[in-house]
Amino acid sequence: MNKGIGLNRMILLPWLDAAAELRLQSNDISAMRQGLQIVVGRDLKGVDAIRKSVDVLVNIWNKSAAVHPGLHSDALLFIPAIPSNQRIWLHYGLTLLYYPFFRQCTAVLGQYGRLGNTLTRQSVKDRLASELGHLGSLNRSAERVIASMVNWGLLGHDAENHQYTPNFQFLTTDSPNLEAWLLSCVLSAHPADELPFADLLRLPELFPFKFTVTIDQLRLNPHLTIQRQGSWDMIRLKE
Repeated sequence: MNKGIGLNRMILLPWLDAAAELRLQSNDISAMRQGLQIVVGRDLKGVDAIRKSVDVLVNIWNKSAAVHPGLHSDALLFIPAIPSNQRIWLHYGLTLLYYPFFRQCTAVLGQYGRLGNTLTRQSVKDRLASELGHLGSLNRSAERVIASMVNWGLLGHDAENHQYTPNFQFLTTDSPNLEAWLLSCVLSAHPADELPFADLLRLPELFPFKFTVTIDQLRLNPHLTIQRQGSWDMIRLKE
């Protein structure tokens, strides 16, 4: 599994919804690919473009099981249990699991947004290059992540001025279990082994989501371990 940058296609939200439905129906990757080729082919032309987009969708909604089987299985259980407009929580979490670059890119978006600043594609690429080095595919992949985030409704886009504005904490759910699941995904993707509860909720890569889950509710989550260290509730994934 290539867990480098990899995320080099703009991914539309309806494609992700289709990938979730197809994965729920079957674990057969070939059948999933065939179904997605039809869906993606309605929006894209060219065999290579369709294939590469389908690869990303399969990685998110099938191969992410190899990264964390439990979180992947839980995502499948959530599909029929939550409103369709909340599936973005699942798409986002599984993308975090499979693509480290997605977390790095969305963290930069969230950091800019906290300062109250609009951003440009170039400012995001410059920040990522300063953190990761000038990787050959970085510029293209950053542009694709930004375009995907606009399509998902997570970034506002001023096309005339070529500027973007992160949409902060506008995605909500009444399911503390779904909130805990996404926190488990971002903790799995984060380089730190454990984080204080307050810091976990404030991670910049989670900027689109509003959390109301309590520490006591997180204690019930099967994927998390919580330990009191001084005045901090430290959260880590169970082995």
